[in-house]
Amino acid sequence: MATRCTCTASLAVLALVAALLIAYYTAGSGVTCSVVSVTVVTVLVSLWLWSLWWRNAGTDRRVCVLVLGDIGRSPRMQYHALSLSKHGYNVTFVGFLDTKPHQDVLREEKIRIVPIIEVKGVRVGPKILTYVTKVILQCLQLLHVLLKMETQSHILMQNPPGLPGIAVVWLVCVLRGSRFVIDWHNYGYTIMALSHGQTHPLVRLAKWYEHFFGPLATHNLCVTNAMKIDLQKNWGIKATTLYDRPASIFRETPLKLQHELFMRLANAYPQFQSKESEEVERTVFSVCDLAGDTVTLRTERPALLLSSTSWTEDEDFSVLLTALEEYEGFIAGGASLPSVVCVITGKGPQKEHYRKLIDSLHLEHVKICTPWLEPEDYPVLLGSADLGVCLHKSSSGLDLPMKVVDMFGCCLPVCAIHFNCLHELVKHEENGLIFRDSQELAEQLKSLLSEFPGSGGRLGVFRRNLRSSRGQRWDDNWDQNVLPLLSAP
Repeated sequence: MATRCTCTASLAVLALVAALLIAYYTAGSGVTCSVVSVTVVTVLVSLWLWSLWWRNAGTDRRVCVLVLGDIGRSPRMQYHALSLSKHGYNVTFVGFLDTKPHQDVLREEKIRIVPIIEVKGVRVGPKILTYVTKVILQCLQLLHVLLKMETQSHILMQNPPGLPGIAVVWLVCVLRGSRFVIDWHNYGYTIMALSHGQTHPLVRLAKWYEHFFGPLATHNLCVTNAMKIDLQKNWGIKATTLYDRPASIFRETPLKLQHELFMRLANAYPQFQSKESEEVERTVFSVCDLAGDTVTLRTERPALLLSSTSWTEDEDFSVLLTALEEYEGFIAGGASLPSVVCVITGKGPQKEHYRKLIDSLHLEHVKICTPWLEPEDYPVLLGSADLGVCLHKSSSGLDLPMKVVDMFGCCLPVCAIHFNCLHELVKHEENGLIFRDSQELAEQLKSLLSEFPGSGGRLGVFRRNLRSSRGQRWDDNWDQNVLPLLSAP
């Protein structure tokens, strides 16, 4: 870095001397001051552009990973950063720091997090003014951050959100000679359409924006084959499918770790607390014999149902709540079914709306809580659960829910709501079930939990299928599909 500063300073001095000499020798020759000014400006601009393009021996081992969202809630981008660092790349990770990233990211010396803030725009006047000023301010912030850092060999950006990031990153890559890689998780305009409608001017503008700037990237990644086909057919973009795969932290949780997590959760959530006052360490799910330090699961325990969410418009949790009310009705009608503790994790804009709906329910055999878990605790809870539920409904019909990928990494069977390309991940009657409405989900819960906690029913079959059909983990998948792109022209 010192060498770069020295070279730039030296060239600045030379440029100034050259400008003074030009001014001196042309003063009496009729050359106007405007010509001298243009010459000085040209030299200085050339110097600035040269400083942007300046590369050293470490440039090819530097990659910027960018997400215009919360780093802590962007697991795929965190995995990208970790994979890059494992292969010797120095990673500059740019994004919001609303929640804590995973410890592996924080501990890795080759990953440097550069936080940016989510700008709000002008809060007075029409909404369009707020939106326009927000975009302008975000552009200026990104330009400042990206041009300030050392030259990167690649900038890997998540989309969505891509407005205004795609255009800014493309410009920076042109100025600095970096390669631009977009990781397509979905289409931004389809997400905007959920709240504004397909014909809204902002939605149409966002669609044009993605169609125009998306093809300018050097390389493209996407999350499904369906999206790969759509990008090629309708966008003229050739993309590499990089399926989400579970990281190594997602696995079945040993009983001792299960109990330790249940005990921590019991301190904050009564749904995990045991009402017995025996001389043992006990939760509603587990018992620890302190003398022998052995943990067992209680035979009369409730089923642990887990769902995770960002509480956004593409997930309708009223479907799950209605299904749980119907499940309560099955028990009230005499069905031999276990009680259920339903844990819904995550943060997002609609959380308070659904918490009010949950508080309005009067259920005796179904308990619901909505904690926010630390990144280290989330895979432990997944590996401790009995059944997962996914309500993600792709706005484009072309992406897959990463939460199901993580559940499968923990050999956790899933009930997932239907959309077009879900079959690329969830195999109906093999590793889970696909439903279309709350009534069908309620019937699936009744069927899967009818023999709980025994392992001989359909739930046990699905879990055994997941254990025997484990595919690639993230690291192998990334090495096969992304690593070659970094050396490609």
